[in-house]
Amino acid sequence: MKRLRARMDESILVCAYYGPNGERLIKRGCNIANMLDCPLYILTVDSLPQEELSADKAAYIDRWKALAEEQGAEELIFRDNEKRPPVKVIAEVARELNITQIILGQSPQSRWEEIKKGSFVNTLLREISFVDFHIVSIDRSVEDEDNLFDSGTRAYLVKSDEEYLISFTYSDEVIHEGIFYKETGTDFNNGVFKFIKDNKTCQLHVTDDRITEPTSIHASIKEETFKHKE
Repeated sequence: MKRLRARMDESILVCAYYGPNGERLIKRGCNIANMLDCPLYILTVDSLPQEELSADKAAYIDRWKALAEEQGAEELIFRDNEKRPPVKVIAEVARELNITQIILGQSPQSRWEEIKKGSFVNTLLREISFVDFHIVSIDRSVEDEDNLFDSGTRAYLVKSDEEYLISFTYSDEVIHEGIFYKETGTDFNNGVFKFIKDNKTCQLHVTDDRITEPTSIHASIKEETFKHKE
């Protein structure tokens, strides 16, 4: 349960975009929200449906969810499959939540589609002139290092004893076929395995070929395996 904030006349919206600096923006918003003791919301917008996100983007969303929970944010709002310009979405969310302050990166146009350089903040001001804006400078050297995973490789999910592993060779033990995205800069098979189940994209974390962090998705795999044995 989130604690009741002392000030409800102020509310902050952080507009996070993909890349390491998105986390920096969230932390800045958390600091301001804690100082004011007011609600904090985090928003990101994507033109793709959530199930079609790349492993990089999915990893950022997972990290932001954890960070929002750690910092006591009210909500992480993810507007996927959004065909409108991001400025329209931000304005809509700001009105719905009675936002009084918005935090943006210095150059969001480099990460959000349909935004021309130098026009984003002015366009947003025309949409919601009643809100205060905080423009946070970004670390360009960090922002350019946003490729967390190598290109995907076909792989298979298999069960060995009591463990679930990924394999790059097909066998009778295969449970699911999918794509493995290896973390950059590692010699081991660490990364993310994505596959389709019941027309939905599922994602599992992999460490040294092994599936880690059991989740509801992992549980569904077990249930499916038991059904095959019956």
